[in-house]
Amino acid sequence: MNRGVLLAVLSISVCMSTVSYAKEPFQIPGPVHLDKKGEKWARESLKKMSLEQKIGQMFMVRALAQFTNVDSPDYIALRDTMRKCHLGGFGLTVRWEDGFLYKNEPLEAAMVTNQLQKDSDFPLIFAADFEHGLGMRLNGATDFPQAMAFGAANDVDFARQSGRITAQEARAIGVQWNWFPDADVNSNPANPIINTRSFGEDPKRVGDMAAAYIAGAHEYGMMTTAKHFPGHGDTESDSHVFVPVVKGDTAHLDTIELPPFRAAIQAGVDAVMVAHVLVPALDSGPNRVATISSAIVTGLLKEQMGFHGLVITDALDMGGLRQSFPQEGSEGAARAAVESVKAGNDVLLMPFDLDGSYNGLLRAVRSGEISESRIDQSVLKILRAKASVGLNKAKLVDIHAVNQIVAKPASLEAAQEVADRAVTLVRDNHRALPLKATGKGTKAPPNSYQPVAETRHRTVLLIFADDSRSDSGRTLDHELRARIPDARVYYIDPRDAAGMTQLVLTAVQESQVAIAAVYEFPVAGRVVRAQDGAAVNAIAVQESSATLLQQVLRSAAEKTIVVAVGSPYIAAQVPEVQTYICTFSNGHDSELSAVKAMFGEIPMTGRLPVTIPNIAGRGAGLTGVAQESSGGPQ
Repeated sequence: MNRGVLLAVLSISVCMSTVSYAKEPFQIPGPVHLDKKGEKWARESLKKMSLEQKIGQMFMVRALAQFTNVDSPDYIALRDTMRKCHLGGFGLTVRWEDGFLYKNEPLEAAMVTNQLQKDSDFPLIFAADFEHGLGMRLNGATDFPQAMAFGAANDVDFARQSGRITAQEARAIGVQWNWFPDADVNSNPANPIINTRSFGEDPKRVGDMAAAYIAGAHEYGMMTTAKHFPGHGDTESDSHVFVPVVKGDTAHLDTIELPPFRAAIQAGVDAVMVAHVLVPALDSGPNRVATISSAIVTGLLKEQMGFHGLVITDALDMGGLRQSFPQEGSEGAARAAVESVKAGNDVLLMPFDLDGSYNGLLRAVRSGEISESRIDQSVLKILRAKASVGLNKAKLVDIHAVNQIVAKPASLEAAQEVADRAVTLVRDNHRALPLKATGKGTKAPPNSYQPVAETRHRTVLLIFADDSRSDSGRTLDHELRARIPDARVYYIDPRDAAGMTQLVLTAVQESQVAIAAVYEFPVAGRVVRAQDGAAVNAIAVQESSATLLQQVLRSAAEKTIVVAVGSPYIAAQVPEVQTYICTFSNGHDSELSAVKAMFGEIPMTGRLPVTIPNIAGRGAGLTGVAQESSGGPQ
């Protein structure tokens, strides 16, 4: 074949490939709605499915939102697993190692969802944990503050707007279902895994925020999930590792834990996620966590509360469930899947052994332990859900539209506004605030050619984080230096806190004002060692860092501003704090808001959505300065 003919053939091949791809219709998101055609499609699809296909529809496993060549061993393994087990969908996520979240790009995510859709015989539904927007897992996307910041801002329109924007961006990359809102009432300050993921401790406010988020998400075609039923807010351990116990009686559950779920159901939430928690008041069976309790899933949620949507498990590979199934090999996975379905769950998330879970459920149906009609009930609901977001009409998304939808300037501004409105001034001795900028402009970055200010080293920033290698504090550091170029900045984590003690205390003594920014927020599966050597999970400043922070306050509390960039409860560890600011989130927007608030560039109008023991009650908050600083430390 001569060169001219070869080029012609290649040209035709490329054109045919492009035309073939172009003929594939793209998803056109509209409001979440099941029409008559969708109902017909769901019923007809169910009739055509084999038992093996139906059982596969009930499982969802993880898919990484990162570039992978279609001929790579990793992608081939994922594709073959999908086909062998007839998977109904995937949970889109990113790599997580050694406490670090490795975010990917929106375009990568869209290409992953498209490729898996093309390689699946049946439309897949993609879900994700976008609790505070796509920016939680994808670079450059809109990243809202965590839920508790919405509670502090106390404006349900913010929650509705967050639902709309997250829905638009999620649908642009091929995700139709968000595992949010969190309907937990964080009534326990020691809760290590819910905390700032909750809207607060007031059941009505939590319910109102959840309902508003659901309404906003539905407008732009995203399914929602109320979690973690029947309530994970009044626990002291993390179900990723341990088996939490909800100790309240039925009266407590009816007045505190359950009202937000009722509000979510009333708002039309599409799914309810069941937690791996023991609730003795509802089911006293040994090791009978809610996930595998028919009394809780079927009796309470479906029959008493009238929920008819999808019931999904929390991830089956979490320690809170696995401890109930200690059997070796695939046997434990099989029993976990079977018991979850018998309890009333429709979708099984992230089994710790997919083959064992899939085959175990298949055997249970063939043996008569579970009827095929019971499987049909769940699968019909799954198919209806897919049709309600238009997957019966189109499976792919237009990757060329991603950069037109994700991270619109207006969306980023909306996220920043929530962060600004959430900043809460809990204590103020009127000696440290407001700060005064010493640079040429409050918004200008540090300039290498700018003369050193005469106020050198009068401001010290101490960044307390679990790991100084993380990005905690980077934005706050940058924004502070933009206003005070010669500020001293120290990054402190538990491994080096003791060794830095003298250096830090000397810097604080020499300064006119010190800022202690404390980064504590929920981290799934985090385990630390207590003084007695026991493994615990807690959301608190670890011992060595807490000791240093206490020493700083004992020596210079009157000129130290403590900023809780995340959990507001850390003030209970340092009750001597005199100036205390809360952001309720550790996102970059919240860091910027904290800096703007300290310099008087924005007012501090937030109010505590929770009680901080021995510090302040829910609703507390002082009115901060609302004008550019003209006084304060200089």
